[in-house]
Amino acid sequence: MHPPITIVMASYNGGRFIRPQLDSLVAQSVANWRLIVSDDGSTDGTRQMVSDFARTRPAGQVELIDGPGLGSTRNFLQLTRRVERGGWLAYADQDDVWLPDRLARGVSFLTGRQGPAIYAARTTICDEALNPVAPAPHFPGPFGFRNALIQACLPGNTILANGAAVRLLQSAAPAAESADIVSHDWWAYQLLSGAGADIMRDRAQVLLYRQHPGNLMGRNDTARARAARVSMLMDGRFADWLFRNQQALEPVAHLLLPSNRRLLLRFGDMLCSSGPRAFAEILRMRLYRQTRAGTLAVLAAALAGRLRRPNR
Repeated sequence: MHPPITIVMASYNGGRFIRPQLDSLVAQSVANWRLIVSDDGSTDGTRQMVSDFARTRPAGQVELIDGPGLGSTRNFLQLTRRVERGGWLAYADQDDVWLPDRLARGVSFLTGRQGPAIYAARTTICDEALNPVAPAPHFPGPFGFRNALIQACLPGNTILANGAAVRLLQSAAPAAESADIVSHDWWAYQLLSGAGADIMRDRAQVLLYRQHPGNLMGRNDTARARAARVSMLMDGRFADWLFRNQQALEPVAHLLLPSNRRLLLRFGDMLCSSGPRAFAEILRMRLYRQTRAGTLAVLAAALAGRLRRPNR
């Protein structure tokens, strides 16, 4: 039997979509879970829906708490710290719908692993009415720190982390909060890959990823999305994200493997470097994204001086 799984959900005005997601948790083939919903001040009935749902479940299985009111990422970081010692962690978005084997596939990978390990998978991109549009891209790997430093590719809404991984995340969460990171799943990938965790990114599609105007992070496989990513590379936003991630990892560098601690130092130096030097250093560090085009785009941004640490 696997340890108890704590599903954590950050909610905010999710009343239109949250009930199907809650029902999909009940439909999981894995039943040993509890749910914590942290609400950031919803005004649309979300809290009442969660409370009504909780009354249909065994006592204590569903808990509704107040969020920090500082956005989704800070909410998820707070939730990460609430997982019980030794328990496993699954992140959940309020507007998805999980397929029945979403947890089971992760449990299969994590069972028996002694060190830190994390499972993630693909999603099925859907329209607002949950009609399938396309499968999310499949990345073949490898998945490691040299990739994680410049790319987020473990979708947070598919993650399941074992107890050893959760302990690392909890130890590092205060520094991530102080650095005001942009993405909790990118941070989790960086921290755990840096610490040498076993990482699985399953090619299976384990949930319906609903696209609607309120998405904080939408699909990234369209021409419009690719153009937006290029814009972020060149306008300084990506550099700011890299710097925040660096600031989150430096205080907890002792959690990383020695080789990755050295790589983190070199990466910090790169963020302070001129364009040609930053370009050369990325090549020397052998950093990569999951596609050749993606790697070349980062190199082009570096050469243009667009990865230099911003003034904050």
